[in-house]
Amino acid sequence: MAEPAEASSEIELESPSPYATVELRTVFQGILVLLACLAACYAAAEIVLPIFLAIILSAVFAPVMRFLMRLHVPRALAALLIVLSVISLFGIVGLLLSGPIADWIANMPQTLPKLEQRLRFLSTPLKSLHDALSHIQNIGQTPGGQQQPAVAVQQNSDLPAALLTQMRVVASGAFTTMLVLFFVLVAGDQFLRRFIEILPNFKSKRKAVEISQEIEQDISMYLVTITIMNALVGIATAGMAWATGLGSPLLWGTVAFLVNYVPILGPTAGVLLFLVTGLVTLDPLWKAFLPAGLYLLIHVIEGETVTPMLLATRFTVNPVLVMLGVVFWYWMWGVCGAILSTPLLAILKIVCDRVDGLRPLGHFIGGNHLGADARIVES
Repeated sequence: MAEPAEASSEIELESPSPYATVELRTVFQGILVLLACLAACYAAAEIVLPIFLAIILSAVFAPVMRFLMRLHVPRALAALLIVLSVISLFGIVGLLLSGPIADWIANMPQTLPKLEQRLRFLSTPLKSLHDALSHIQNIGQTPGGQQQPAVAVQQNSDLPAALLTQMRVVASGAFTTMLVLFFVLVAGDQFLRRFIEILPNFKSKRKAVEISQEIEQDISMYLVTITIMNALVGIATAGMAWATGLGSPLLWGTVAFLVNYVPILGPTAGVLLFLVTGLVTLDPLWKAFLPAGLYLLIHVIEGETVTPMLLATRFTVNPVLVMLGVVFWYWMWGVCGAILSTPLLAILKIVCDRVDGLRPLGHFIGGNHLGADARIVES
């Protein structure tokens, strides 16, 4: 008499995951390649960063290029018009903001004593903390031990020279970005065509085209949506600055517009900036906290309600990875890196979702999809 198969009496409790077929060697090789690429990007930041900016901007302006070419505008002329429009826009904004910025710099010697007076209530706790740290530092010293000689640090007071050097670096990076943007727009999809031609089979060619189209559509939609929302935040902040008597509505609206490009850290810096400005500008004390509170309210409405509703259908990225990406790319490339962190993370997810060997990484980067596995975890 045949014994019943033991496997037939067992119940399979869990289904195999589609993301579980990854060799460990492939993972380690990918990590090594990633570390090498990041080290190269960090070492060559002055070259790589403008190229990345130009490529991201080319995805944004690709629909504008197609529109101009449908009007029978030559490709080179259309690219030149776009680049000149971007340069003119930044030049006009810079001219409009030069006056308010100069006024704030001129009034800084008068505003700093007022800020010190407003924050005087923090002097006693800070002094106690300083004394406690000094006591802890001196615990390991012997009574007859000699103290380390004090080292005099010479403060560099040549602030204009430092600002001039930084302005030269920014101008050089901006020029490189605009130059690369022009040639990328002129080239169009030439690099994509050449890349597709060297792929071995039709499946790979089709996948490359799908990845390219999805990156262009998603990144363009993301940046356009964020720009529109940031403009609305800037307008609301300018109105708030005018209503509260903060002064220079155009300046504060532009500041709110720019800092909102940096997720999480940008609005946090904006709240602190409006708090300090209110303390040195407005009286009485309750009114000094009003600009920071209203700016925080504007950001909560925009950042926690409106923008997630507009982007939730296409962008579902893990918020923890967004925060870590902002911190990491800020360390790599400064403010521009923080601005590019979310688009770069979205591009990485799009590529991983389309490439078979990288799908587990794309699944890890993804946001809160309530599939079967997610429901099991929540249970």
